[in-house]
Amino acid sequence: MTNFSLHHVIRQPKIKIENPPLLLLLHGYGSNEMDLFSFADELPQEFLIVSARAPLTLGTGSYAWYTIHFDTVDGKFSDIPEAIKARTTIANFIDELIKAYNVNTNKVFLLGFSQGSILSYSLAFHFPKKINYVAALSGYINQELLPKEIDKQNVAHLDFFVSHGSVDQVIPVDWARNTKPFLDKLNIHNVYTEYPVGHSVAPQNFWDLKIWLEQRIENNS
Repeated sequence: MTNFSLHHVIRQPKIKIENPPLLLLLHGYGSNEMDLFSFADELPQEFLIVSARAPLTLGTGSYAWYTIHFDTVDGKFSDIPEAIKARTTIANFIDELIKAYNVNTNKVFLLGFSQGSILSYSLAFHFPKKINYVAALSGYINQELLPKEIDKQNVAHLDFFVSHGSVDQVIPVDWARNTKPFLDKLNIHNVYTEYPVGHSVAPQNFWDLKIWLEQRIENNS
C-alpha cells in the first residue's frame, strides 16, 4: 500500500478509464480537504479527483499550506520557506498519485483556491513537466515563488483558467489582474474572468470552470 505525502480524499472516475485524468484540488488558508471536494460530484465523470489537506494545522478542521503573518508592518507576509516546502511536498504527492492510480500524465490538472491557487502557479512553473492545466481561483502570482528564469518552451503547453472576485476583500483584484499580461507575455494559453463577488466562487464562476474542464477532457484524450 502506498504511503502518501498528504492526507487526502478521493473521488474515483465514475466511468471505467485505464489511464484517468487527474484533478488535484488545493484548498485555501484556514480551510481543509472537504471544502473544494464538496462539488466533486458536479465535475466531469472521467476525472480521478483528489483533494489534499495542507500540512500545517491552524485549529480543528483548519489547515494551511504555509503561514501568513497578518501583523507585519507591510500587511500580510507569506512565509516563503514554508511555501517552498509545501510546493515540493505537493510535487512529490503528484508523483505518488500518478504511480498509484496509473494517471494519464498528459492530463494532470491543478485546481487551487486562494493559497492553493498561489501554489498552483508556483508548481506549474517549477514543475512544468508534471502539470498540464491549472485552474487558479481567487489567487495571484507570487513572484517570490517563481523560478528566476522561465524557459518559454518548457511552459508552452500550459493552459490556465483564472478567475477572481471583483470585490475580493482578502486578495485585491488588482493583484489578480497582473496574471493575464504575465501569461500572455510567455505565450501561455489562458482565460481570465472576474465575477461580482468577494473572496469566494460565484455560481457562474463554477459553471464556467466546469465547461473549461469538460472541453479539456474531451481534447486529445
